[in-house]
Amino acid sequence: MLKNANNRLLLAMIAVVFLAALITSRIQTSGGRVVINDIKIPTQNGQWVVGDLFKPRSATSENPAPLVFVVPGFQRSKEALANIAIELARRGFVVISIDPYAQGRSSSSMSRMAATTEGYGMFAVVDYAASSSNLNYIDKSRIGTTGHSAGGNAAIRGANYFGREAQETGRPSKLHSVFVSGYVLTLRDEVLEEVRSNVGVSYAFYDEGAYRNELKSADMRFAPEALRVVNLGRDPSLPRLEEVELGRYYGNLDDRTLRVVHNERILHPFQPYMNQATANQIEYFERVFGLETGLSSHDQVWYWKELMGAVSLIAALIALIPLSRILLEAPYFQPLVKPIPPALPRPRGKGKVLFWSMFVIAALVACFSYIPMAELSQKLFVAASSRQMTWFFPQRMNNAVMLWAILNGMLGYLLFFLSYRLFGKNNGVRPEMWGASISRPDLLRTFWLALTLFFFYFLMVFAVYFLFHVDYNFLFMGVRVFRPELLILLCMYAPLFFIFFLSNSLRVNGAMRLEGDPEWKSMLVSGVANSLGLFLIVIIQYATFAATGTVYWTDGWLYVNLLFAVVPMMFVLPYFNRYFFRVTGRIYLGPMVTCLIFIMVLISNTVFYLPL
Repeated sequence: MLKNANNRLLLAMIAVVFLAALITSRIQTSGGRVVINDIKIPTQNGQWVVGDLFKPRSATSENPAPLVFVVPGFQRSKEALANIAIELARRGFVVISIDPYAQGRSSSSMSRMAATTEGYGMFAVVDYAASSSNLNYIDKSRIGTTGHSAGGNAAIRGANYFGREAQETGRPSKLHSVFVSGYVLTLRDEVLEEVRSNVGVSYAFYDEGAYRNELKSADMRFAPEALRVVNLGRDPSLPRLEEVELGRYYGNLDDRTLRVVHNERILHPFQPYMNQATANQIEYFERVFGLETGLSSHDQVWYWKELMGAVSLIAALIALIPLSRILLEAPYFQPLVKPIPPALPRPRGKGKVLFWSMFVIAALVACFSYIPMAELSQKLFVAASSRQMTWFFPQRMNNAVMLWAILNGMLGYLLFFLSYRLFGKNNGVRPEMWGASISRPDLLRTFWLALTLFFFYFLMVFAVYFLFHVDYNFLFMGVRVFRPELLILLCMYAPLFFIFFLSNSLRVNGAMRLEGDPEWKSMLVSGVANSLGLFLIVIIQYATFAATGTVYWTDGWLYVNLLFAVVPMMFVLPYFNRYFFRVTGRIYLGPMVTCLIFIMVLISNTVFYLPL
């Protein structure tokens, strides 16, 4: 009966994944009216750019359509801005959404300032599109680009780069129009004076990085950066504007001096996923390219894709549980099934005080060690921190998380054994209750089982990508297909991260599994304990921001933004450690499986400076 239940649950979760992928495919292809293909374009110095080409079936050589390039920002891949690509494509635009250099499946760059000097690879792809006869279904006189954050910097730098080229050749710029989202630091005179394109700007009113702006403010009405844009190309006989009317179009479309500035009331990382921000971009490109689509700019379907991506992600994770039970019935893995040790006696009196004291200590250390570890990582991993290509821990952001994980993992072991020595040893706690004893052959079997589950999980991702050209992406979190080289990085990062994952499994199953506690309560407490420290960072950051207008951690604000994806992973980690503990009676399978999967997710969604 149990075997049949496991089979049914596994098949049900696989069915959910593929059904969600099919629905996602229908959404992003606009019911089959848009064809999506992988493209890989060789660029300078042996580099290459990978992207998704969204081609509406209405775009033909007889009816060429405008082309818009979509450039994600730092720490983002092409899937992160699929929303604007989907919405433009369903309105008749050809769209190419790229993986920026050193992100996703594109190569690294020889340049340490790839966004500035190469547009993250966009400059080379624009050159290709403008000169190639292959793309005979695009109107080469109507090419635009948009990007968010560092991708926005790439967009305005592209307008500058092709503007200078236009002045040298005496021809119109290859970039007809650009839209800069979430970035205003390079809206300076020396950059803008070379621009020969229409320009749209969108900046979050609650952007955490606004402390770097000239007025230390995100209000674009009086920002010098926004004023320079609307005054750019303005008739010299007219007085210079001293205040920007948000949403108003200035200038002239015919001579490419059209300008508009938006200032949506949202945080920086969530700006791309705001309905109004997406609508503003749609309206901009419809206007500059003169495309009458018949759809309201607020008629958007992209969020259904994100929802289906979340469903796929969750269903694929749940599928690991019944699969592990099925595999444990195989003769090779059967010896791993052990009786579940008895739960620990509930601490009382001093024991209860000690339990909650260590709970608080762990959370506070996790909170206040994160940014120092990020700063230390810049000193220990100099090449990655300075954007130099290297095989030695080449992931700048992951290096910070890794050092934090090592420190807090070691602290977890220390607190666990201190608790045992100070109280548990003399109050009925025995080491055999932890589920930590294991033979070498069984440890090896556990590792092979974890690898099997890891490959099954990502085999599903590759299968749905091959069949439907989708993955498990939800906003800026996602499980995606990856380059084979990332398996080398997994071997580099996973052993060090495993210190934390095993420590968590030991605490969850050997310290927080108490007599009389229902499982839901035990796992909830474990999830909170594991994520509270990092969540406190987010609370401190944004409470300070709300009170003062400036975030608490300024230089480290990008590291804090990374936590929007890390905190949910930390919260669900104890749940899987407990589930796998229940099927084996030991603490090792859970951390092995979750470390392999979660670290590969981090690696494939993080900037890496691998040599070409």
